Amino acid sequence: MTATTRQAARADAAPAGPALPEPRGPLSAGVLAALGGGSGHLDDDLPARVVTADPYGEDLHLALYVLYELHYRGFARVAEDREWDPELLRVRRALEDHFLAALRRDVPAGRTVDEVFGELLVEPVEPAGQEGGVAHHLQYHGERWQLREYAALRSLYHLKEADPHAWVIPRLTGAEKAAMVAIEYDEFGAGRAEDVHARLFADLMRDLDLDDTYGRYLDAAPGPALALVNLMSLFGLHRALRGALVGHFACVEVTSSPGSRRLAAAMRRLGAGEAAQRFYDEHVEADAVHEQVVRREVIGGLLASDPAQEPEIAFGADATVRLEERLGAALLEAWRAGASALRTPLQPEPGPAVAASGSESPDADPAGA
Repeated sequence: MTATTRQAARADAAPAGPALPEPRGPLSAGVLAALGGGSGHLDDDLPARVVTADPYGEDLHLALYVLYELHYRGFARVAEDREWDPELLRVRRALEDHFLAALRRDVPAGRTVDEVFGELLVEPVEPAGQEGGVAHHLQYHGERWQLREYAALRSLYHLKEADPHAWVIPRLTGAEKAAMVAIEYDEFGAGRAEDVHARLFADLMRDLDLDDTYGRYLDAAPGPALALVNLMSLFGLHRALRGALVGHFACVEVTSSPGSRRLAAAMRRLGAGEAAQRFYDEHVEADAVHEQVVRREVIGGLLASDPAQEPEIAFGADATVRLEERLGAALLEAWRAGASALRTPLQPEPGPAVAASGSESPDADPAGA
């Protein structure tokens, strides 16, 4: 049996998963070609071409997202053992190094944990009549089609919510490990499958007439959305970046409760169903508790056992804020112009939902994403 035949046989035996996405440039095209058939080999010069790519660009982040996804659910007709393919790992390392170097360059250095989280704990005052962030926009000004786009984009993470953060658990010890596990236990439904947060988000998507299939909106998601999910996997999959993962996780928990309160209000204002409202209502309460635990016990425990991690914790939080702001700016720029923020607009909702919300996207594609 030839190498190509063996690869085809492994792919035939691979479990079903999302289809491979469409490429967005030479880097993602090379990775997808290696995963999608043929010899399975990457061009030898692909890692060298990474250094000339935009470290925040569509092409690099789709390539990196696809390679990271091999560690989660994989893809249809891609053999499971490609997760540890040495050629793919060599390319992944080049993509990661380029992305991480840009973050190190662009995120302020030398900040303390107290500085970073002191800023995050002060919620900005944004009166209803003034412009604010994405959650503020959706609460006061957003239309239902924009809420649906937001949910479709966030599904790249929320349908695997807490999975990237679980990578850090074996890399912690003592109090910080116990506290992290306690928070993750809540994220995974506290032992109840129906309360797993990823499942709650799938319920939210169905309430908004979205397809809750894992990976469904990958092709529609712009680069800034991919970069934010890739950040979690980058930090989680590297033991050397455990402090940055803790900083990222703490940033998410600290900012989640006020943001979720705004999004829950947006769901109610725009007529979303009970399941859609429940997801954000759950995060208002749960993450207010988690914020205290992660700051005092996860960060506090890690700093007590390994004080050298302080700049990495600060870096992880600041990098998260930077990429969230970048995504938010892209969404608001499109929406305020009356345009879709997705690469392919969503299929409009059925008639009654459109009538209830007042309008659908002027760029809605009747063929769907």
